[in-house]
Amino acid sequence: MRLLQSKPKQDGFSMPGEFEEHKATLMIFPYRPGSWRQQAEPAREVFAKIARIIAKEERLYMIVREQDMECARSLFSEDENIRLMEAPSNDAWARDVCPTFVRRGGVVRGISWIFNAWGGEVDGLYTDYIQDDMLAEEVCAQLGLECYDAYPFVCEGGAIHSDGEGTVMVTESCLLSPGRNPSMDKPAIEQILKDYLGAEKVIWLPCGIYQDETNEHIDNMCAFTAPGEVVLAVCENEEDPQYEMSQRALSCLERERDAKGRQLLIRQIPVPGQPICVTKEQLSGYEFAPGEAVREEGERLAASYVNYYVCNAGVLVPRFGCGEDERAIRVLQECFPEKKIYGIDSTEILLGGGNVHCITQQIPAEAKKEGQEG
Repeated sequence: MRLLQSKPKQDGFSMPGEFEEHKATLMIFPYRPGSWRQQAEPAREVFAKIARIIAKEERLYMIVREQDMECARSLFSEDENIRLMEAPSNDAWARDVCPTFVRRGGVVRGISWIFNAWGGEVDGLYTDYIQDDMLAEEVCAQLGLECYDAYPFVCEGGAIHSDGEGTVMVTESCLLSPGRNPSMDKPAIEQILKDYLGAEKVIWLPCGIYQDETNEHIDNMCAFTAPGEVVLAVCENEEDPQYEMSQRALSCLERERDAKGRQLLIRQIPVPGQPICVTKEQLSGYEFAPGEAVREEGERLAASYVNYYVCNAGVLVPRFGCGEDERAIRVLQECFPEKKIYGIDSTEILLGGGNVHCITQQIPAEAKKEGQEG
């Protein structure tokens, strides 16, 4: 497959909002022993539940290694809207290693960023990421889609959020981190984002969620729910490090305008009132490879309700078994009044290092022609 060397923006392509209609969703079948405990069996149950909800109203492609195909078939053989796609991978973070998709009218194309496990030799989380880095191109080839080559720019899908109308949102802590593009300054990185995502405006939040191993991806902190509207993770405990981080982000959003000149409507969702930490029992069943980041008892996990996923069937929202669960669901129901909200008990995904949004990647539907209905 020949990768495209032009820039999406010059070709008239741009990144739609996640809340727009999807053609399909991509996920990756989990297996990595250092991310998913107990041979990934608990994680696979949660992944399967999420996949079946998404597949109610859109195609779901589950990317599976050859050696895991029999297990995957046993889980999904009865759902005709779930298709198994055989391809090698190093882990299961579809948001970060699958293509980012852009669209021009009825044509959808992918973008292949460079993936280095969130920091490479500086602070990457594992050292064997070659298959993950190649996956975007492989997925586009199997789907029959053309793919842009963003080499040598290091980026992940969780590091970017688009409103579909020319505004992209990122965090400085992530995209300015020394393990990604250290030879590029902020204006140069911003220009790359505009060129590849078809954007006119980049909003830079200073930081994300405390202890987020991705150098604080935007998708754990703040998300567009519609053009001109965002939801932000906040902390109500002034003694918590997250409180100050969220206040800095809030102040930034209150000052900003989007690409259309609109002041943003900001809805706030609290993070769990008590930090979610790794227990001794949860540590059982991990197998960490040399050079891989390890879990420790008492380690604080980056729990956030903003790591939800909007699909055609509804909105899948993490649940952590705390009082803030229902408050988060109410806020997101206000954001998406026409959609069904699904609470997902997602502790197993959080133990892997992310949440619902991190394990999904949308393929946008072709844009409808003017005057076309439905």
